[in-house]
Amino acid sequence: MEYKDYYKVLGLTKEATQDDIKRVYRKLARKYHPDISKEANAEEQFKEVGEAYEVLKDPEKRAAYDQLGVDLHAQRDFRPPPSNGTAGAGQSADFDDFLANLFGQRGRGGAGRTQAMSGEDSHFKVSIDLEDAYRGATRSLNLRSPQQDRTLNVKIPKGVKQGQHIRLQGQGNPGIGGGSAGDLYLEIAFNPHPLYRAEELNVYLELPIAPWEAALGGSVKVPTPDGAVDMKIPAGSSSGRKLRLKGRGIPAQTPGDFYVTLKVVMPDTLSDKAKALYSELALEQAFNPRAGMGV
Repeated sequence: MEYKDYYKVLGLTKEATQDDIKRVYRKLARKYHPDISKEANAEEQFKEVGEAYEVLKDPEKRAAYDQLGVDLHAQRDFRPPPSNGTAGAGQSADFDDFLANLFGQRGRGGAGRTQAMSGEDSHFKVSIDLEDAYRGATRSLNLRSPQQDRTLNVKIPKGVKQGQHIRLQGQGNPGIGGGSAGDLYLEIAFNPHPLYRAEELNVYLELPIAPWEAALGGSVKVPTPDGAVDMKIPAGSSSGRKLRLKGRGIPAQTPGDFYVTLKVVMPDTLSDKAKALYSELALEQAFNPRAGMGV
């Protein structure tokens, strides 16, 4: 049997990584699988692709195959004078011996005749509200594959983080010829929120406060995704001051924290009496917020 370039069969070069080999094989195997392919030579192509993958997927077999190629190339470069018409037979015999040792009792192309093929893993991005990470949620997903379309209801557990992957075993693309289904991987994404920002398990809020709340301090109501809570503002607080509500972030085995950044906000309008009070405050309080700027 003539030596086969298995890299060429898969459309790869010898520099291909193991991940490249696996990825291309799965693509070609699905293309030529006799159960679903409409190609005229599908079965033959499927066997050839399977044979190539059987050799190249295993680093040890691949190394032996690569060395065999080097050896056969050297044999071709050495051209002994013709004798009894058997020139070139050594190359064929070497390759036959290689396949016999590789596949054992299965014979050449044994892997290619295996009709069962496991399904590919599926990846799906699921967008949820931040509140769903606090309480959990259920989402209905429409999943499409070459074999079937289906709807799957999945439960999003509370405590999930932005970018987290959830694995649902056996819920990916179905197998072919009795092969097992792949897995479904859900990537969690948070919808933009008008109030909150999440990083890992921590949640952040910019909280507007009145000038007198900043000056005098006191207890104020703070909205969180899990409901309003009371928080004490220290007297003399300025915009940008950060306060922490421990354990009020996204719930998990170790919950995140909830961080509040204060923002002092002036009223849109001031009454005459309020203006008079501010004027009195300006005279009473010797304070220049720009003193450190040399003005």
